[in-house]
Amino acid sequence: MFHLRTCATKLRPLTASQTVKTFSQNRPAAARTFGQIRCYTAPVAAEPFLSGTSSNYVEFMFINDLEQCQWIRRKFETPGVMQFTNEEKRTLLARLVRSTRFEEFLQRKWSSEKRFGLEGCEVLIPALKTIIDKSSENGVDQVIMGMPHRGRLNVLANVIRKELEQIFCQFDSKLEAADEGSGDVKYHLGMYHRRINRVTDRNITLSLVANPSHLEAADPVVMGKTKAEQFYCGDTEGKKVMAILLHGDAAFAGQGIVYETFHLSDLPSYTTHGTVHVVVNNQIGFTTDPRMARSSPYPTDVARVVNAPIFHVNSDDPEAVMYVCKVAAEWRNTFHKDVVVDLVCYRRNGHNEMDEPMFTQPLMYKQIRKQKPVLQKYAELLVAQGVVNQPEYEEEISKYDKICEEAFARSKDEKILHIKHWLDSPWPGFFTLDGQPRSMTCPSTGLEEEVLTHIGSVASSVPVENFTIHGGLSRILKTRGELVKNRTVDWALAEYMAFGSLLKEGIHIRLSGQDVERGTFSHRHHVLHDQNVDKKTCIPMNHLWPNQAPYTVCNSSLSEYGVLGFELGFAMASPNALVLWEAQFGDFHNTAQCIIDQFICPGQAKWVRQNGIVLLLPHGMEGMGPEHSSARPERFLQMCNDDPDVLPNLQEDNFDISQLYDCNWVVVNCSTPGNFFHVLRRQILLPFRKPLIVFTPKSLLRHPEARTSFDEMLPGTHFQRVIPEDGPAAQNPENVKRLLFCTGKVYYDLTRERKARDMVEQVAITRIEQLSPFPFDLLLQEVQKYPNADLAWCQEEHKNQGYYDYVKPRLRTTINRAKPVWYAGRDPAAAPATGNKKTHLTELQRLLDTAFDLDAFKNFS
Repeated sequence: MFHLRTCATKLRPLTASQTVKTFSQNRPAAARTFGQIRCYTAPVAAEPFLSGTSSNYVEFMFINDLEQCQWIRRKFETPGVMQFTNEEKRTLLARLVRSTRFEEFLQRKWSSEKRFGLEGCEVLIPALKTIIDKSSENGVDQVIMGMPHRGRLNVLANVIRKELEQIFCQFDSKLEAADEGSGDVKYHLGMYHRRINRVTDRNITLSLVANPSHLEAADPVVMGKTKAEQFYCGDTEGKKVMAILLHGDAAFAGQGIVYETFHLSDLPSYTTHGTVHVVVNNQIGFTTDPRMARSSPYPTDVARVVNAPIFHVNSDDPEAVMYVCKVAAEWRNTFHKDVVVDLVCYRRNGHNEMDEPMFTQPLMYKQIRKQKPVLQKYAELLVAQGVVNQPEYEEEISKYDKICEEAFARSKDEKILHIKHWLDSPWPGFFTLDGQPRSMTCPSTGLEEEVLTHIGSVASSVPVENFTIHGGLSRILKTRGELVKNRTVDWALAEYMAFGSLLKEGIHIRLSGQDVERGTFSHRHHVLHDQNVDKKTCIPMNHLWPNQAPYTVCNSSLSEYGVLGFELGFAMASPNALVLWEAQFGDFHNTAQCIIDQFICPGQAKWVRQNGIVLLLPHGMEGMGPEHSSARPERFLQMCNDDPDVLPNLQEDNFDISQLYDCNWVVVNCSTPGNFFHVLRRQILLPFRKPLIVFTPKSLLRHPEARTSFDEMLPGTHFQRVIPEDGPAAQNPENVKRLLFCTGKVYYDLTRERKARDMVEQVAITRIEQLSPFPFDLLLQEVQKYPNADLAWCQEEHKNQGYYDYVKPRLRTTINRAKPVWYAGRDPAAAPATGNKKTHLTELQRLLDTAFDLDAFKNFS
């Protein structure tokens, strides 16, 4: 029986005169009757479902859509709706057998290994299969899933159908991994599999996204990948591709990323047209009781913010679970909105198989020890009903046990582990060309001048008629037109040309983040707004070429963690797309640190999964205070996987490309618009994919010297990893007394100061544009070019921040420690920047004085 209800706690039938005690107050009760089921408005304290009674509830009355409410009522109030045929009951029993015996087999073979088994919620496997079956029946042919570690191996084995021997191999500590990378524990790995759905006899593709231990972190990644798959197959209503997210009760209530993900669910550029959420409600979080883990009555209350119906169902009632899962799949197919299935269950063991739960929940686990497993309960019920007999039930068990034993025997023949067998996002055809591995080279990233001119003309105009733009924007477009006429680009125009040229080549581009349509600094203006007609917009980038790829630019919600995870997932789906996330200010990435630390930085090493996502992080000391100044480059550089003390083989063919292939991500700080143009195009033209971290400028967006000529963007030109000195100092290198290395905006402060001091022949300035992988080869050439110069690194950031700790040891390795590398910059500090403008300018002048005082370091020699 299901109770329809409006509140968020377990309900009992009440009379209008009764009062009940809630967690903190007394509240009068009321009840209304709908058909055979009562809908309650009065809560009582939630209590565990360990008794095995069928207590099932539906939350929906907070939904403010009458049609949706009436739909739910019909599903649960119509007499006889929850009827199953004998064949359906036998199928359910067989699925419970597989779910239960799989865990028991692992426990017998590897009793001392962590596996985060599903005992206590074995009904999850038939529940997921029911959702998939019903969705397949409704036309879905691809399901993308995300889940935590509990029950993951069981889902891989019995839902996605990964070969059992490959799972069993993961328990063999003697096998070594054959693939590149460091790998991950078995209960974090993902999988991609296309197979026949036996219920519907239709092909279906199942993908389980790999995830770290950080609970719920994979949620937005799954949503982004789902959105991408829908986009690439033209599924504008989510009828072909869908997502299923699994959660634990404590994490669902406790992790803020759940709320962020829910709030993406109905946004135009982020919606996946409904996700089915399944909560494995163990009624405990590790060792923490629910009363200590959340303030809301139920862990699923967060879903109410998006009007998602919530089905609370007793997991010891398998038929009720199956019915609810069918309804959840039908809801998603009908309304294309999120829905939550709360499987109220228990955890038979501790947090893992080695953990002792009696330390902290003795009474709860005494009760759990008395609980019959759900398989035993359901089998006894079906035997009593005459649906199956005892020998048939035992034969089903023996059949699956034999399957496991045979797979275990085959696993003994395996000699190595293949991480690539667990890949969740394969890119067929990308890594080969005509059947052969792609060449480790990168073509020129330059363009023909007529292409540059055409893109520039569109960027400086309104390509539709009867469209009135803002007067200030008219001036911006006019300035762009003048730049094009003079064969030069600024930062915004360089980005426009990189994007536009890739669109011409069939590369989809997606730029996402807070205020990216206009740009935080009002420099981009990729979406034009009619000043007289509400919501009338124009995206000139989509009017460049007749058969171009689409350009998606979308302002995100005020979220970093969720949106960056979403874009990472979007980038997973295809290598033939440039997916960029721009932080409003560079330091805002720190609220998305989990995605950076657990997915972007080590993703290929852990999961053999390449990703070409681009992070645009505005960075620079502008005297605007400690916030919004630093994108924290030191953090990204610290996580680079190269060895500062080892000089690589500089004679290797295509050394620069080999470096890129071996690195875990690429970190750049461009000082010119042209180099920014080249690095964006290189990101797609490379024969592999790596994350790209770009520290983008703020004041340089309009700096009169931050311009690039078309000549530096024509065919034959490339991204410059290092921009060497090209002034008078380079003409007479023997006379140079100091060689300054720097990166980014400080270069313009240095050149201005050098000119003011008339030291253009004494001081050479070399810009390191690509910080990682470190350009050992080019910097060695620079040092050798100036034999009489001392070496100094100059940065505007504080000494314990920025680039110094990364650059110094690598420069020393480059020159075989023949010379010291001095430092010119701000002193160490706790905050990224001062909040006082005068102090900011004083610090800047001090570092410039140090950089150009040729006697500054003599006392330290």
